[in-house]
Amino acid sequence: MNNELFRMDGRRALITGGAGGFGVTFARALASAGADVALVGRRPEPLQQAAAELSAETGRRIIGIPGDVTDESQVRAAIDVAAAQLGGIDVLINNAGVNVRKPTTEFTLDDWHHVMDTSLTGAFLFTKYLLPGMITRGWGRVIHISSMLGWVGLADRPAYTAAKGALIQFARTTALEVARTGVTVNCLAPGPFMTEINKPVVNNPTSYQAFLDRIPLGRFGDPQELAGAILFLASSASSFMTGSVLTVDGGWTAQ
Repeated sequence: MNNELFRMDGRRALITGGAGGFGVTFARALASAGADVALVGRRPEPLQQAAAELSAETGRRIIGIPGDVTDESQVRAAIDVAAAQLGGIDVLINNAGVNVRKPTTEFTLDDWHHVMDTSLTGAFLFTKYLLPGMITRGWGRVIHISSMLGWVGLADRPAYTAAKGALIQFARTTALEVARTGVTVNCLAPGPFMTEINKPVVNNPTSYQAFLDRIPLGRFGDPQELAGAILFLASSASSFMTGSVLTVDGGWTAQ
C-alpha cells in the first residue's frame, strides 16, 4: 500500500474543541503526518498549552485560537485568524461537543440549547464558512465527530443523541452538495472512550460496569485509538468516501 496516501504535507487543518482529549489526539495525528493545525476552543490556557506541546513534539505549526463555536461572530473571527496564519484551511474537524445527562422530562430549554448549539450549530457555522475556500481550491475534508449515539439511543441523553444523529444527516446532505468539487464530508462516530466527557460514567462504578457489559471488546477505548481513523478521513486515502460514517465503538452497535 502507498503510505503517501496518508501524508498531510502542505495541508492546513482546523479542529474545534481543540484542547480536549479527542482534539489533541486528532491534532497529533494530522501534524505527525505533515499538517499544520489550528486548535479552536473556549479555554485559552489549555488551548495554548496543547498547541505549544504538540508543536514541540511534531515540529509542525500548531496555533491556538480562543473562540466560542456557538457565536457566529467568534466563529468567523477564528476562521480569519486561522486563514491569516496558516494560509487557508483544507481540513475541518468539528469536534466541539457537550453532554447533559437527564431524562427528557427534566431537561430545560437551556440544557437543550447548550448541547445542540455546541454540538450541532457550531459544526454548521464552521462548515458554512470554510466550504467556499475548499471548493475554490478543489480539495477539502469536512469531518464531523458524531458518536455511536448518532446511530442508537441511550436513556437520559435526549439532546446529545439528537445532535449526534443530526450531524450524520448534515454530513450526508452537504456531501451531496459538494460531491463534484473535490471536497468530501464524512462523520467519525466514536463509542465509549476514556475522555473528559465520559468521566461521570467512568467514575460511577454501577454505570461504568453497565457500559462495560455492553461493549463486546470489554473495555473503553483510548483516544489514541482514533488516530488512524481520523487520519484516514482527513487524507487522500479516503478520496472515494463521502456522506459516510466511520464507527469506532468496540463493537457496541454490532449488537
